[in-house]
Amino acid sequence: MDALHTDLYQLTMAAGYFHRGMTSRVATCELFVRRLPRHRRFLVAMGLDRVVRYLEGLRFTDEQIAYLGAIPALADAMTPAFADYLRGFRFHGDVWAVPEGTVVFPNEPLLRVTAPLIEAQLIETFALSAINHATAVASKAARVVLAAGDAGVMEFGTRRTHPEAALDAARAAYAVGCVGTSNVEAGMRFGIPVLGTAAHMWTMAHPTEEAAFEGYVAVFPSAATLLIDTYDTLVGAARAAAIARDRLKGVRLDSGDLGALSVAVRKILDDAGCASAKIVASGDLNEHRIAELRRAGAPIDLYGVGTDLVTSIDAPSLGGVYKLVEIGGG
Repeated sequence: MDALHTDLYQLTMAAGYFHRGMTSRVATCELFVRRLPRHRRFLVAMGLDRVVRYLEGLRFTDEQIAYLGAIPALADAMTPAFADYLRGFRFHGDVWAVPEGTVVFPNEPLLRVTAPLIEAQLIETFALSAINHATAVASKAARVVLAAGDAGVMEFGTRRTHPEAALDAARAAYAVGCVGTSNVEAGMRFGIPVLGTAAHMWTMAHPTEEAAFEGYVAVFPSAATLLIDTYDTLVGAARAAAIARDRLKGVRLDSGDLGALSVAVRKILDDAGCASAKIVASGDLNEHRIAELRRAGAPIDLYGVGTDLVTSIDAPSLGGVYKLVEIGGG
């Protein structure tokens, strides 16, 4: 599983240890962050589950071993004996880590591995990749959730990152308090509530906004959250209330002055007898914009946050490192 999801030098080092008779030496390595990124005062540790699954399933296939033999930098070391070692490779070490969701600070170990030297070396790249990414996203998502207060935050960022990264991002965001994700695969894989509304294309594909709303409510009578800003947001709010009535679960605002519009839309919905309908806001949101809206008293019940959250846009990389801290003889 994922055996080649690593840097070449992990494999050249493993080959070197093998041929120099160092396989019995036991090493302890720690993964930590030397300094916080700008705009961060804390981090939230995530990614351990991915690392554990990687360690449990780490294997080299015959096809992968043959490929390694064709890499010039490895060719001299890919002897039959080393190939046999890789073929039987299993991780035998011990792993200690802080629980996922733990708030951590610089120079505090997130992960500690004690294992035979080759094993401790080989897992470095994957461990850093999984934990750096998930921790960066979780730390950003935690800031967004804190800013939202008692309003919910939905993770909406799948389209703004790589498909596999989107799954890790959805899991990290949910772990720190997001109420759900738009990513259906993440919902099935991790048991995360899957949430969503409607597309502008749906409205534009109908001859009128009224027809679009009527069609949506007909198909989804118990889950009608209508997107009302395709044309005129306030007119859309009135139409949504008139058409869906007591079946209206909510409306979504995706553009414009979200603060002013949410106030006006709330009044339209309340006056129409749709006081229970929620207002969902989305569109380039982050913790700072959400804090501004809340300070202004915007009556927004749910925030959909995508790009800034899944890319951790103001701190897009985390400088986690994995270092040898102890080595035994042998």
